[in-house]
Amino acid sequence: MTLPKFSKDILDFFEKLEKNNDRDWFNENKPEFKVLETEAKKAYKTIYENLNKHDVVDGFKLFRIYRDVRFSKNKLPYKTHFGGSFNRKKPDLRGGYYVHIQPNNKSFIATGFWQPNKEDLLRIRREFEQDDEEIRTIIKDNKFKSVWGNFVGDELKTAPRDFDKEHPAIDLIKKKQFIFTKYYTDKEVISDGFIEDVNASFDAIRPFFNYMSDVLNTNLNGESII
Repeated sequence: MTLPKFSKDILDFFEKLEKNNDRDWFNENKPEFKVLETEAKKAYKTIYENLNKHDVVDGFKLFRIYRDVRFSKNKLPYKTHFGGSFNRKKPDLRGGYYVHIQPNNKSFIATGFWQPNKEDLLRIRREFEQDDEEIRTIIKDNKFKSVWGNFVGDELKTAPRDFDKEHPAIDLIKKKQFIFTKYYTDKEVISDGFIEDVNASFDAIRPFFNYMSDVLNTNLNGESII
């Protein structure tokens, strides 16, 4: 039995779509795309099943190929990648996972908190203001850093309102997103071990997720709010 994976055909199709991003070309080649989309769904489902061996993920979403161009300067009608997200089961588990498949060594996986709502963001910032030792211990761990590196994502240029710009944890407090990413080459993406590596990488994020889930489900006194 052949295990699901992302094939070279997927990368080749998106490379051609990058050069022919118009409705006529896509409609002509749509039957091929639907076959590749089915193949990709099987690979994403395998990632989902693997995640549930060490986490609780309540579903996954493979994003549509069609771009929403209504409010974008970029009017190209189609995405040139597959993107799929996986959400941990709320309210007790927080955070999510993302897998992005794109040719020319642009594939990556990501995990963390993309757009925390204002209440969650304030709670996280207050936690860092009160005590940043635990989060720094987690993200500076050698094993953790070897997989995920450092935080990426948007941040403020200065301190948020009602926070001291001289606070020792201001580098963390200024952040608007709490994301980690890991990039892959095309050769790695189509290899037999890619999905296994994705799963191992997502498993390595757990200390961060455990900490953040605890923060977001308690108040500053450590009392449960769920």
